[in-house]
Amino acid sequence: MIERIVIIDNVDPVSFYGVNNSNMQLIRNLFPKLRMAARGSVIKVIGDDKETAEFEKKIKELEEYCVKYNKLTEDVILDVIKGDTPRELKMDDVIIYGVNGKPITGRTPNQQLLVKTFQENDLTFALGPAGTGKTYVAIALAVRALKNREVRKIILSRPAVEAGEKLGFLPGDMKDKIDPYLQPLYDALEDMIPAVKLKEYMETKVIQIAPLAFMRGRTLNDAVIVLDEAQNTTTHQIKMFLTRLGMNAKMIITGDVTQIDLPRSTTSGLVQALRVLKEIKGIGKVEFGKKDIVRHQLVQRIVEAYEKWDKCKLDDNEELKTEN
Repeated sequence: MIERIVIIDNVDPVSFYGVNNSNMQLIRNLFPKLRMAARGSVIKVIGDDKETAEFEKKIKELEEYCVKYNKLTEDVILDVIKGDTPRELKMDDVIIYGVNGKPITGRTPNQQLLVKTFQENDLTFALGPAGTGKTYVAIALAVRALKNREVRKIILSRPAVEAGEKLGFLPGDMKDKIDPYLQPLYDALEDMIPAVKLKEYMETKVIQIAPLAFMRGRTLNDAVIVLDEAQNTTTHQIKMFLTRLGMNAKMIITGDVTQIDLPRSTTSGLVQALRVLKEIKGIGKVEFGKKDIVRHQLVQRIVEAYEKWDKCKLDDNEELKTEN
């Protein structure tokens, strides 16, 4: 009899063990000659050398499946342990499988184009109105690169600019002060990475979420870097951010040039960067439109109504200038 220790550190234990340890109980039943105990990412098993080796091999296969699909079902466990190939969850244009195996895909042609452009370029601009999935797809691409071990970390940032409101003093430490600005990034991550694993990634700085001001002086290697709400950067800020790009790194810049919250006298860094960099090779650009909006159907109508309003206002101003 020997004791063997199996580590499953690439997967979320809650997803792997199942609700009330139901998956682990099934595995115990399928290996009746072995005694086993599981805690966190460590499984201890005692038994015959050959059978414990087979147990470790099957656990690693199950771990690999769970990492890919973020879930583990009874059917998959039975297939793997019996030596059958588990049924693959196939769906066109899947970027990753989120929490509980939810497939995250490029739902519109431009979202799919963003996936392709990201693969072909080290710097990608994703531009368009609210609700088109720019940020969501960008973060999904970053999580996929991390899962596939193409990079060692994800860095997410956005400028700390209020949308037309002055929030004043915010209580708490630095994290408490900046978290309200970064909440949309947390929301996307929580859809894609199980809570326990996400907490581990945050604590070990595998995933870093920081305001733009904290980027100065850094060189970002082996990472996917996402800058959200880039229309609210100044010209100096976006230049500083773009020059952080290091070796084996990719950057996605998202923004909506129709929603600039900077003071009227301040030029948007995103608008300037698009002009300055338009002839540079290795930089991709995807422009989203109203048809790409994937929120509530009213959002598309709201965007169209505001565009119509702005056009009428512009036409009225032109008429006044002509009359004068």
